Parts: sequence; structure tokens; C-alpha cells
Amino acid sequence: MKIFLDTTNLEEIKKYQSIGIIDGVTTNPSLMAKSEEGFYDTARQICELVKGDVSLEAVANEYDNMIVEGNKILEIAPNVVIKLPITFEGLKACKYFSSRGKKVNMTLCFSANQALLAAKNGATYISPFIGRLDDIGEDGMELIEDIRIIYDNYGFETQILAASIRSAEHVHEAALCGADVATMGSKTLSELVKHPLTDKGLQKFTEDWANSGMKI
Repeated sequence: MKIFLDTTNLEEIKKYQSIGIIDGVTTNPSLMAKSEEGFYDTARQICELVKGDVSLEAVANEYDNMIVEGNKILEIAPNVVIKLPITFEGLKACKYFSSRGKKVNMTLCFSANQALLAAKNGATYISPFIGRLDDIGEDGMELIEDIRIIYDNYGFETQILAASIRSAEHVHEAALCGADVATMGSKTLSELVKHPLTDKGLQKFTEDWANSGMKI
């Protein structure tokens, strides 16, 4: 499973990029709004740092404006993925871009039917929002399972990008369900490596080595 970092924070991207554990970056208008450098400067810097796919979202709601914004966004760098909402206007725009060989991430997915339509229109990624479904008492992970079955049934190549991830357990479950990608914030990503027994074992090894007087 690929891991994407959900952020516009360049320092966070540099940190995890140096470790070698992130495969791409996702952004959204809310994250972009926090950047002091503006949309295009921030986007260019992210695309320069990251070799993998970088999802940049159009904010238009109408097809014609989505096309105008999408074409401008795609000019930023070769690794840009245009991000669009799952509406009929968004699906129409998805077909436009995918038919021209451009990568599309269809976002704000909350049902298997939405995911089916996105795949039929050639989306590169579908982004089901796990945490937001959990918030309203539904099972976000069940949606990942349903989409996986549907895509496998019909041979769709659209990748399942598990989004709105709130915890390390969400990542674990998404991987078990067969998600192709999980995108998360730096807080959740930092939790993936943590385990109390790892910390305890490392402390014991360090103490025993120090007491032995040996050197490497």
C-alpha cells in the first residue's frame, strides 16, 4: 500500500521524504488556505519535493470552470493529479481529463455507487472519506471493502485512496481491506512506527550495551 502525506506543510514533506516512506502528497482547499505563499507557489514547491503524485484540487463547481482551473493546475508540474468532487459536473470533467491522459483524483466519496461512477469515467484515484463516515455512525472501512469488491469484479484500474484517516488503526484496517493508498496527516503518520514494546526493548538493549563496556 502506498502512503501519501495529506499536507501543504513543506517542512513536514521534507521530513518524511528524507525517511523514504511517502509516495505522494494530497492537498485540499482547506489545507491550501493555510499556506502563506499562495496556491501556485505552494503547489510548485510541493511538486519539486515529491517525485510521486501530488493531488491539487479545483475549487470550481461547474464543468466549464473545472476545465479551466484543471488545465491551469496541470501546467504546474508533470506529477500533478487534478482533484475533483464526485458530482455530475465533476464526473463530466473527470471524463474530459482522463480521456486526454491526465490523472484524476475523485474526492468526497461516501458511497460505493459514487466510486463505481468515478471508475467508469477513468478516475486514477477514488478518495473515500473513512473518518467522516465514522463520525455519522456509519462504517467507513466497510465502504473500502465494498469498493474493493466492485473494482475487482469488473477489473477497474482506479486506485482506492483511503482518506479522512484519523488513526494508525485506520491505516491498519485500510491495508487489510485492500486499499491501494492511504493518505494521512503527519500526526497519524508519526504514530505508525510507535509501539511501547519497541521503546521498552530499545531501552533495555541500550542499557545492557552501555553496562557491558563494549564498543563497535
